[in-house]
Amino acid sequence: MRPNARTSLAGALACGALIAAAVIAHHDDEPRPGLPSGPYAALGDSYTAGPGIPGKKGSPAGCDRSDHNYPALVADRLGLGAADFRDVSCSGATVADLTAPQTTGDGTNPPQLSVLSGRTRLVTLGIGGNDIGFSTMIKRCVGAGVLYRALGSGTYLPEDAPCTRRFSSAGTDEVRRRIDTAGEHLTDALSDIRRRAPRARVFVVGYPEILPSDAGTCLRGMSLAPGDTAFLRDKEHQLNTMLRDRAEAGGAEYVDTYTPSRGRGACASADIRWIEPLAPAAPAAPVHPNARGEHGMADTVAKALEK
Repeated sequence: MRPNARTSLAGALACGALIAAAVIAHHDDEPRPGLPSGPYAALGDSYTAGPGIPGKKGSPAGCDRSDHNYPALVADRLGLGAADFRDVSCSGATVADLTAPQTTGDGTNPPQLSVLSGRTRLVTLGIGGNDIGFSTMIKRCVGAGVLYRALGSGTYLPEDAPCTRRFSSAGTDEVRRRIDTAGEHLTDALSDIRRRAPRARVFVVGYPEILPSDAGTCLRGMSLAPGDTAFLRDKEHQLNTMLRDRAEAGGAEYVDTYTPSRGRGACASADIRWIEPLAPAAPAAPVHPNARGEHGMADTVAKALEK
């Protein structure tokens, strides 16, 4: 029986819809047109490397680089193979380690910028925390917080920021000075990246929330005095602001991981936090991103790539 015109049209439309759906389904997991197709170079410190998150990869072993850190997850989403993905991030790295070898407790990491070339199409860079000694600051403030709690949490000593004065003497903000100096070095590094990889999209990745606005939630998990929690949180804000400003001035794009991580820092409950406290409950280094945090950072970088 010969179909009429209306039936034929309906059948053609249905067939077209099925074909379109099949094409969309087939390409759903493939990189979108316009996204970098590699090579991709991941640079940075421990917040990029993901120490303690299974499984460990690459060399030197002292960099404590995870195969589930955010660069690896981003590379996987872009469909990049080993030939087009180089992760040279390393725990303990400073801006100086971008252009000079970094000695670790187990091997030497080459200058991170050495992996860049005219072929490079994507660069992510997460750095700066070690330049200002943020880990050392936290350790000192935790020690002061333990004493603060032992002395009655303000009952006998009215000061609620016993650690802050160590970094602010005679009206000088030592941490602010370190942040400014790190910013100057970052500007030079971004210029070097642009020179080595002129065709790459460059993203400076900020730090996620480490400490909350409510200092009272941090007394147990981090043993920080309330005023010191606020001080450290303020310094992270200043560091991220510097990273954003220097990135924009240097022709790079800034990735804000702080906003999507609000309420998920080291003092949050174990089922939602991105950052582990001093005694990690999940595989991760103390006061560093866990697998959830690296996944969240990967989501944020992926969204930035689509803009």
